[in-house]
Amino acid sequence: MTNVKPNTFELLLRVRYAECDPQNVVFNARYADYADLAATEFMRALIGGYQALTNQGLDNQVVNLNISWQNSARFDDILCLSVHVSKVGNTSFTMQIDMLNWQTKYAVASAEIVYVMVDSLTFEKKPVPNEFKETLLKGAPGKTMNLAGIEL
Repeated sequence: MTNVKPNTFELLLRVRYAECDPQNVVFNARYADYADLAATEFMRALIGGYQALTNQGLDNQVVNLNISWQNSARFDDILCLSVHVSKVGNTSFTMQIDMLNWQTKYAVASAEIVYVMVDSLTFEKKPVPNEFKETLLKGAPGKTMNLAGIEL
């Protein structure tokens, strides 16, 4: 059993029927969708959304995505995705997303996403601004986005 790390941002979501395959488990590619959704909501909690970056002439792009699976998720399971930034470099940053079954607390999957900072018009690499580095590393501790429709 795995526990969510303290002081991380959390996203709760419910597995929908359409996300499951003929084996009655979540289809493997859907975990990338879940990770992207968690990363998007994490950024919204941090800076109000990606528009805050593009307003500064900046954007980011995924350059690497790795997913490791530990257990299956099934229709109607509630997943808790905890998000934190594990590394910030000169032009890139790495998000770690741990996915747990909300009811059992068992680890379902984990994702590591590496983003590179780019100019929003030319898509050329840009340095991660110092203020944004600090914001990423601070994270959004204690914030939860509940898309599962459950009472907390």
